[in-house]
Amino acid sequence: METTSEENQEQSLERKGCFECCIKCLGGVPYASLVATILCFSGVALFCGCGHVALTGTITILENHFSKIPADHAMLTDVIQLLQYVIYGLASFFFLYGIILLAEGFYTTSAVKELHSEFKTTICGRCISGMFVFLTYVLGVAWLGVFGFSAVPVFLFYNMWSTCAAMRSPTANLTDLDSICVDVRQYGIIPWSATPGKACGSTLGDICNTSEFYLSYHLFIVACAGAGATVIALLIYMMATTYNFAVLKFKSREDCCTKF
Repeated sequence: METTSEENQEQSLERKGCFECCIKCLGGVPYASLVATILCFSGVALFCGCGHVALTGTITILENHFSKIPADHAMLTDVIQLLQYVIYGLASFFFLYGIILLAEGFYTTSAVKELHSEFKTTICGRCISGMFVFLTYVLGVAWLGVFGFSAVPVFLFYNMWSTCAAMRSPTANLTDLDSICVDVRQYGIIPWSATPGKACGSTLGDICNTSEFYLSYHLFIVACAGAGATVIALLIYMMATTYNFAVLKFKSREDCCTKF
């Protein structure tokens, strides 16, 4: 009986030790950086993947319905191809940057400092943390511009879609459908010399019913939402990196005070 009692006590102590260890491990997780990383990866993946396919569909729509001569939209094609290459670079950069910020979050978490009593900061570490704060702020401002830019094609496609919906509406009393047109030349997408440059009446309705238009329109919406999610993730990163820098700075002052 005594042996059984001792074994039970040992097992309870082991369970208590495991529980305390798990609590410390869970407390050492930088949840803000973790949420921001997941949100950043998801937003960048949506923006890059959907934006790439939507840009390809846009070129197809322009070539088939608005600009029959390749020379008229050659510059636009080059710009879209350049944007697609930029998308590849953005995806790779933010994948690495998110992992680095997550690693920094783990390093500067207060629970990690409690686990490692000899936690010390250096001038190099504080400089790197400050650099992350500055770079994250710059990326946040830049992505605000990307978010605004990604809303432009959504606006253009929405104008087209709403015009087609108005023509199909049973309450609309339209005697001359050919008088309703969408001219993409006025948006500066293609030059004014491009032919036909605009679509009217039933031709416009046929364009709105194509799979390229339907897919590109919804992919641009998802890409815009992905850009918005990335902006939110960078805002969370801003708060997390600023807090991490403050922790390192406070720890360095604490170390200096203990020396004297």
